[in-house]
Amino acid sequence: MLFKTGQDEDASAFEELVRRYEGPIYRVAYRLTGNHEDAQDLVQDTLLEAFRSFHRFQKGTYFDRWVYRIMTHTHIDHLRSRPKVSIESLDAPVRTGDGEIAQREIADVSQDPARQLTEQMLDEPVQKALSTLPDEFRAVVILSDIEGMTYEEVSQALQCPIGTVRSRLHRGRMILKEKLKDYVRL
Repeated sequence: MLFKTGQDEDASAFEELVRRYEGPIYRVAYRLTGNHEDAQDLVQDTLLEAFRSFHRFQKGTYFDRWVYRIMTHTHIDHLRSRPKVSIESLDAPVRTGDGEIAQREIADVSQDPARQLTEQMLDEPVQKALSTLPDEFRAVVILSDIEGMTYEEVSQALQCPIGTVRSRLHRGRMILKEKLKDYVRL
């Protein structure tokens, strides 16, 4: 009879927890990044880091909260390591490799069925407003208002004081309220 090693048991436990929480983990990643491809990359990087650190996870605690903390830190690290983007006018002509001037051609992705479905499901105006929030406000708003975590849970997940969570949540909500005022009918 074969016996499982501690590593095999840990891998099985990790896999089971990931299966149980994959939906919420993806939703938080999508809300943080604002698009499907980056969300998938963030989930993959987060789960890889979580698996490497699984020996530090305290069994009996909230796995999803632990993963959200890793995800938030991973996302912020990715943002810091990105090169700064230069903005160019889409109307400005471009030089081709042989020195000629040409007009930009931009693919129309608006008819992509997968994209349309994602936008309908995730409420495009809210996602756009969320993507404009500073990272520290966005993480708190997503974890508290969208994922339903308590202030204490958000505090633990982001490793910051509860007062900071409350302050960031208030400021994040005020920014969202302003951005979404045309969509809200009170």
